Amino acid sequence: MKKQCLECGTAILGRIDKKFCNDYCRNAYNNKLNKDSKNIVRNVNNRLRKNYRILESFQLKEGKTKTTKAKLSEKGFDFDYITNLYITKKGTTYYFVYDLGYLPLDNDFYMIVKRE
Repeated sequence: MKKQCLECGTAILGRIDKKFCNDYCRNAYNNKLNKDSKNIVRNVNNRLRKNYRILESFQLKEGKTKTTKAKLSEKGFDFDYITNLYITKKGTTYYFVYDLGYLPLDNDFYMIVKRE
């Protein structure tokens, strides 16, 4: 009984444990298999990169600056996508996207900070 490629059905020659006729078929098969999980990861990573670029676009003086929620939203910042939280000993919560973060202040102001 001859083995067939899992992707295209072509007869396989070579090793007994071989599953695909070539690298193209192997890649195509695995891409189809992982399509859904890769899509969500790609979308989340794209959103995190966009948020990072937006925070990075603000000029920091001594590692921080102030802005408004309206300015962040206008640039397309999505407050639902962060990489981690930092809670100080006093209980203040900073929201970080990699090494850039923000602290919500009063009256819809935000302080943008860079972690050293």
